[in-house]
Amino acid sequence: MIPENRPLSMVAALATMESMTSEHITNTGSVMANHGSIQTPAQTQLRQDGSSNGGPSERKRDLRWRPAMLHPASLRVLLPWITSIIGIASALCLVIAWFPSTVWNTPIVSSDAPAHYYFIRRLLDEGLGAALHLWPHNSFYPPLFHVCAYFVIKIAALFGVQCSIYAAFNITWIIASGVMFPSGMLVLCRYFLQRWNRGNPISNLISRISQASPTSESSSVSESSNVSNQQVSSAVNRQYNATFVLQNLIGLFVPVLAVSSVCHPYGLLNAGPLIAFGFATSLLPFLIAATLRLFDAIAAREHIVKWLAITAAAGVVCLVAHPRIAFTYALILVPFIVLRLPWKLILGAFIAMCIGAVAFVALMLTSFKSDRWANPASWFHSHQPSKNLWESILFCFTDGLDGFPAILFALLLIAGTVAAFVCASRRAAVRSSDSLSAAVFHCGSRFSADADALVSDAAVSAPGVSPVSTSGLPAASCSDAADVSLFASSEPSRPRRNDRLRDVIALTAAFLLVTLVYVCTVTLVGALPNIISAPWYRDENRIMTMLPLVALLLLVIGVNALSECVSVCAASASFVPSASSFSAKNSASSVPSLSSASAVSSVRNVSLASNWIGPIAAFLVIAILAVSAQIVCPSRTAARDAIIAHSSLNQSDPNEQLTEQKITVLRKVMERTGTQATIISDPLNGSMYAETLFNANMLYPIINARTDVPSVPFGKVETAFASGDGQQVLGTVCPLTDAPEYFLTMGDQAQSLQSFPYRAQYDSFHNEELIDAYVDGGTLVKVADYSQYGQGWALYRFGCAD
Repeated sequence: MIPENRPLSMVAALATMESMTSEHITNTGSVMANHGSIQTPAQTQLRQDGSSNGGPSERKRDLRWRPAMLHPASLRVLLPWITSIIGIASALCLVIAWFPSTVWNTPIVSSDAPAHYYFIRRLLDEGLGAALHLWPHNSFYPPLFHVCAYFVIKIAALFGVQCSIYAAFNITWIIASGVMFPSGMLVLCRYFLQRWNRGNPISNLISRISQASPTSESSSVSESSNVSNQQVSSAVNRQYNATFVLQNLIGLFVPVLAVSSVCHPYGLLNAGPLIAFGFATSLLPFLIAATLRLFDAIAAREHIVKWLAITAAAGVVCLVAHPRIAFTYALILVPFIVLRLPWKLILGAFIAMCIGAVAFVALMLTSFKSDRWANPASWFHSHQPSKNLWESILFCFTDGLDGFPAILFALLLIAGTVAAFVCASRRAAVRSSDSLSAAVFHCGSRFSADADALVSDAAVSAPGVSPVSTSGLPAASCSDAADVSLFASSEPSRPRRNDRLRDVIALTAAFLLVTLVYVCTVTLVGALPNIISAPWYRDENRIMTMLPLVALLLLVIGVNALSECVSVCAASASFVPSASSFSAKNSASSVPSLSSASAVSSVRNVSLASNWIGPIAAFLVIAILAVSAQIVCPSRTAARDAIIAHSSLNQSDPNEQLTEQKITVLRKVMERTGTQATIISDPLNGSMYAETLFNANMLYPIINARTDVPSVPFGKVETAFASGDGQQVLGTVCPLTDAPEYFLTMGDQAQSLQSFPYRAQYDSFHNEELIDAYVDGGTLVKVADYSQYGQGWALYRFGCAD
């Protein structure tokens, strides 16, 4: 007889010997799919017996069973799509609800906004051919965002709708932030969840329990045992469907959490706005997911060309959106490259990164002239730390959330990461321990003959699956799921050894790297922090965008690991069959098996404990986090309020970029000059907005027209105007165009643009003494006086002979 303390370990060992992933179970027939049901071999035999005997009771039971099987099959197909659509739609609604309504008809008044509006205007004026030289001096700027806005205007025109530049700008931002980014994060999270959940321990354990009824060697299959097995199969089917439903419901909240943090997308709309970089960040999750799929294909040596092409295409799209996103991509992918690629490819990847770094340094040295290149400690000399060390670290662990959601996010991130490491490392330890083979052999030596027969039956019922060698099987434990890599299958989808551990280590390393860069940017000073954060211009707003890309992934994997730990341990605690539940022959090689009634009871207990406790707890925690993040969100509210303030025309400072008075003056100027004449003015006084507000031809349509580029008029005009020589001024300005040239004064430079490092180059344009001297000499002729709106405001015409 079997001692009292042995049944659980024996059944666990038996379950492990026959274990395979739910994916393989469905495909190979060990648990055969019929309209979404999961059938045991005993149930299959029952159907065959009923067909051959023509028993009406069996046929009635079959008819009652079949309609119930249609719904789970449809559910498994539709549920991922339904939850994805609802989740992304919710994220889109949140982004739209947050978006400031004041910027649909007026521009965002900030440092970079005029450039983006100007780029869209230039595409409208010159066509898509201008996409390769959007700057005023005809050099390249990443055009993808502006091309998308251009198409928004053109598509609206097809339906007779006139869409302004500002509306097209906003629509493009909303689509990128509310649709593309949450969709990409959902794709990325489901990729890791799919890898993690291969070989679900609960499904495999319960499906094995259902097959532990008396074998043909111990007793014949009776009517009562067949009925019991049908009940067991029904319990397994309900368990499988419930787990699938609950795990997919968590997908409802991944898109919502992706747009819950001020880190992205909201922060970049307020900072600048940094539109092109934010657009590339919204596309980056798709590139990362494609790259990881490529790594899988390389490991399996199948479909490499397919995923290489997809990755290359996604990479080109991201680079066209903004080339600097390559630094974010490389930083996040480095741990995965090290842990998942062969050493030759690792070496090649790092050589490519070194070449890219050298090219970047060369570009910076040739594009930006400075005498501080040899002294990294003097780089970004105007930068000031914004947080202390504790605040910057806490910001990373909370993903930029506030209040209670921030605390909950940090706790889940830390606890989930620990749970993921425990689950993954224990599986790896079980797989690699030689002592486990001896343990399995010790448990199975007394019933090896029947075990071999059971394995042979499984191989027969599962065509295409190679027989399992019992010598290398791991023992089942609370945290160890059956792994398909135990089988001699060559399918590319099978997990490699220690895949879970590799993913957890890589995600944790990526999170720590991003944290390091963020801390160096917002807290530390000196040469090393400058070098580390230089690829992102030591700009906190750009580096913040990386946090959701790694923190949210680590959170989802961690919560999934916590759910698995709770479920498996609850199942282990609930499944405690007594020794009387087993029947064994006198032979030392017989296989212990559960009675039918005991199997039904055990499956019900395991199903209730394992299938509901863990996933429901994970679902509720994620739901609470997602909902509370929308209720407690002062950071996002502050960003929205700042944008509303920037787009308001009611400014207390009359010299700000745009005010009611300046809008009135710019409109009057355009009524006099028309859209063909060239207007010169200090762009830092807000005159540059006339380019997109009234379709004016401003010589300086953005704040940084780059005077250090050869063969452009900007630097020449500034030098000539500052010289005080009227003839030099006319000789430089008059040949610009065949149309008249005007000069506009609207006060001093705006206080909000004082951080612009090259603002001194425009000082001559608001030098009243110099302007009066040109008027006295006839170089400038006043044609309109706007002093009622501001002191010294006027429109002049250059004294050209035209």
